[in-house]
Amino acid sequence: MERFKTPSASMLILGRWNHGKLEILLQKRQNTGYMDGYYDFAASGHIEKNESAKTAMIREAKEELGIEIAEEELQFSSIVHKKLVSDESGYFNFYFYAEKYQGIPCVNEPEKCSEIKWFAIDALPENLIDDRKQAIENHLNSIYYNEYGFTKEK
Repeated sequence: MERFKTPSASMLILGRWNHGKLEILLQKRQNTGYMDGYYDFAASGHIEKNESAKTAMIREAKEELGIEIAEEELQFSSIVHKKLVSDESGYFNFYFYAEKYQGIPCVNEPEKCSEIKWFAIDALPENLIDDRKQAIENHLNSIYYNEYGFTKEK
């Protein structure tokens, strides 16, 4: 019997400075069965067995965007423990921030992503996944851990 299982994912906040304003790259989800039509971070994915969160992030950036990110360029941003409706334990999402990478970001998985687009950090799309908005707030305010979707019993 499997006693403990910790589903987890790594997510990339890819940033750049454009005319003195911070922008982040987002992808629009499609055909995934989760939040299709909404914007998400440009690269994200499950952490595989025997894979570290950083290694997963580097792999996902290459698979989804076609870019290479050196491990030392990944800055830890936060962890969010997210409760899912279908799972009592929830998910652990690891967020990393990077500005330096090799290559030009492109849509490498068009079956899952209809577009990628840079957005000013203060002009994000309305249809951005809610807990991703929280992760951006965490990043901007140096909050390294929070919980999303849990209710407290009184």
